[in-house]
Amino acid sequence: MADKQHIGYLDSLDAMSRRLDEIDSLLASPEIAADGSRLQPLMRERGRLLRQVEPYRRYRDVARRRQEAEQMAAETDDPEMRQLAADEAEQLQHEEQSLLELLRTMLLEAEDRMDAGSLILEIRAGTGGDEAALFAGDLLEMYRHYVEDHGWKFEVLSASPTPLGGFREVIVNIEGDGAFRDLAYESGGHRVQRVPATEAQGRIHTSAATVAVMPEPEELDIQIKDEDVRIDVMRAGGPGGQNVNKVSSAVRMTHLPTGIVVMMQESKSQHQNRDKAWRLLKSRLFDLYESERRAAREADRKLKVGSGDRSARIRTYNFPQNRVTDHRIGFTAHNLDAVMAGRLDELIQALRLADHEDRLARM
Repeated sequence: MADKQHIGYLDSLDAMSRRLDEIDSLLASPEIAADGSRLQPLMRERGRLLRQVEPYRRYRDVARRRQEAEQMAAETDDPEMRQLAADEAEQLQHEEQSLLELLRTMLLEAEDRMDAGSLILEIRAGTGGDEAALFAGDLLEMYRHYVEDHGWKFEVLSASPTPLGGFREVIVNIEGDGAFRDLAYESGGHRVQRVPATEAQGRIHTSAATVAVMPEPEELDIQIKDEDVRIDVMRAGGPGGQNVNKVSSAVRMTHLPTGIVVMMQESKSQHQNRDKAWRLLKSRLFDLYESERRAAREADRKLKVGSGDRSARIRTYNFPQNRVTDHRIGFTAHNLDAVMAGRLDELIQALRLADHEDRLARM
């Protein structure tokens, strides 16, 4: 049975259900079906709504059946029928409560675009010189293994390698059902404590890298005016600053209102670099706008979800002790070798649970 704390988001879900019915009516129109520019946005919106409306409609059906069972138990004179109806009502009430919690969780995730199927992940070497760049490469492989284990798509959009095999910066696109939901808590500072391969005296060094995770927006989510973007093309540069391409394939985009700059030179094709730069620019702008929106309503939230914020140190990887610690929730595990091999599920589930409990407590 829904109590007062559930009424607000049930109202939101009821509005979503009505909107889904409206979209289904529109999609039945031959005029809409023949117009791809209207059909595709409606289909995407329908897909997003359906994920939440289906369990909501199941909840309504269970609530109706529970009420009918309670009414039967109250009205029948047959003791056996009364007991059967009461047992059914109790069972349905448990199912109803489970569905309520599921719906509330789904709405919380929808607020943070947890249903986004595509994300941009950026890793940058921080303090620590070559060792920090090597650690950035280790993080890249950790996420690559995690993505591959889940059957998602992993594409390197841009990379700045170092001579020792690390990365000053690497930008990746990840696509897959649940990808952003699972990786949304990775934004922030990652610290490593280990003995570098170049350390002759066996001393432990501390280095750092930063990670930013941003949902890749759809066309409906953000619109950028052409006149707000300056596009420069140039020859791609190689190690040491030399030009390695005789044609102008590198693309730099500057969003004039915000000053955000992105550059792509990974591909030999200017067209491909331009497409990748647009995707990255849209993600950074969308993240900027979403961060401002979230900051206004969640200033005290413990876990910052899916953003470009790199300022907070979130995790330490201690190799001598085979230990990983997430400082936000006090999570510690002595299986660092497994974590670096991409087995992140235990940690990610702990982060999701802690965030949900924190947000539900403040609803």
